[in-house]
Amino acid sequence: MTTTTPLLFVHGFWHGSWCWSEVLAHVADSGRQALAVDLAGHGLRARRPESVTGRPFSPERLATEKSPVADVDLDQAGDLLVSQIRRLGRGGPVTVVAHSMGGSVLTRAAEQAPELIAHAVYLAAFMPASGVSAMECATMPENAGELIGPSVRADPGAVGALRLDTVSAEPAYRAQLRQAFYGDLDPADADAALGLLTPDAPLGIALGTTTLTSDGWGSVPRTYVGCAQDMTIRPPLQRKFIDDADAAFPGNPTLTVALDTAHSPFLSMPDRVAEIVGGLG
Repeated sequence: MTTTTPLLFVHGFWHGSWCWSEVLAHVADSGRQALAVDLAGHGLRARRPESVTGRPFSPERLATEKSPVADVDLDQAGDLLVSQIRRLGRGGPVTVVAHSMGGSVLTRAAEQAPELIAHAVYLAAFMPASGVSAMECATMPENAGELIGPSVRADPGAVGALRLDTVSAEPAYRAQLRQAFYGDLDPADADAALGLLTPDAPLGIALGTTTLTSDGWGSVPRTYVGCAQDMTIRPPLQRKFIDDADAAFPGNPTLTVALDTAHSPFLSMPDRVAEIVGGLG
């Protein structure tokens, strides 16, 4: 009988629970209970704009069609994640691993229900300071050179989402998406992953903020797993997340792990990711 907590894996924007399949396979070898879930507005909860796959294709419509997930916000995403954590742990604590924008949702869930989270693991994830949105973080000087902003194909404020042209056949654009997410993967594997992405990520999640307290998020043990080749959350921004958290809650310092990978080590290095999280909680 294991004494370790269950593991719950949370994906980032445009992805789904599918992205953790290789990590889950390695975790299964240890016999540890684990589950990957879909965020609000993603996976089976995703809704796709017609303009992405409509024919004849219209770039103008792609840039202006209102997103079907424009009403999804951080409140909804946080509430859903808390319910998913509660279900997996049956009311007991769970170790939660969040990637990319999933980190902002994990932060909200940990502030809401710190007693349910044994350890918060941020894998190349947004870990915003109190009252700061992930969208603000994405545009900070520390994130200069990131490739998501240049890849967005509509005004987020107008359509209510961060929209990617996931089915684009334009070679340069597809290469940019591969570099943003999967720079250390074989291009064929990266293209397979791109084919599973959801075009729209809800702007409301990225704009939401969480007020952090010492009894809430500040009380939860946390680890930040940084990725040195990351072109979505650049290493200086990863460092800022850690420094800001430690300055705000010095009695609960962030543990750190460094990986020499691009933004998605769950695909390029799933055995190492499983090893890291398996040693926590």
